[in-house]
Amino acid sequence: QVQLVESGGGLVQAGGSLRLSCAASGRIFKFNTADWYRQAPGKQRELVAAIGYDGSTHYADAVKGRFTISVDTAKNTVYLQMNSLKPEDTAVYNCNAEFMMASDGETWNGWGQGTQVTVSS
Repeated sequence: QVQLVESGGGLVQAGGSLRLSCAASGRIFKFNTADWYRQAPGKQRELVAAIGYDGSTHYADAVKGRFTISVDTAKNTVYLQMNSLKPEDTAVYNCNAEFMMASDGETWNGWGQGTQVTVSS
C-alpha cells in the first residue's frame, strides 16, 4: 500500500518561510492529484492549494501570491512552499494525494499525518 509522510512544519516568525513536504512510498504507477489543507484551532478545515497531474494549480485567496504547490513525480513528493507567512497561517497542515497504482486506472487516495505550522507575530 501507499504511505504519505509529511515534514517541514515548525515555528517561524511572521514574514518568514517554510517548505512542507508530503512524500509517498509504496507501489505507485503515476501521480494523479494532490491538495494541501489546513485547520486552525476552532476553525473548519480549509483547502489551501491543489495541483493536478497536468501541473494545473489552484490556491485559496488567502495564500495566493505567497504559497506555491509543486510535485516532483520522480520522488512522488508534493511540496508547499510558504513565503511571507502571517500569524493567521498558523494551523495543522495536511496533504491529501491520489496516485494511480497501475496502468489499468486503479487509484489510491490518502492523507498524511499532519504537520504543525506556527507563525509568531
